[in-house]
Amino acid sequence: MELIPNEIKEKIPKLYDTEDISDPIVHIKLFLDGWTWYIIELSINDDICFGYVVSPYESELGYFSLEELKSLRGRLGTWLERDLFFKPTPLSKIKKERR
Repeated sequence: MELIPNEIKEKIPKLYDTEDISDPIVHIKLFLDGWTWYIIELSINDDICFGYVVSPYESELGYFSLEELKSLRGRLGTWLERDLFFKPTPLSKIKKERR
């Protein structure tokens, strides 16, 4: 399965495009073993993302590499997955739900 299909990639803002927006839209949700990555922005080469990362211990906004995430394996050998039912959502709503 392709993590981010082209039709979705085209809708994701490029890096720094949303830095002046107080409540940007999250476009993609990826998950693996209790970790979740919410993508807000994507680099031109489709590798570096800016988004909201939720771990079992904390959550924060930051940058992460899709290539690095693709290389991860879960405890049972599972792969990184995309939530196929996730709809673009304001970041504030995600943060509120994740408390």
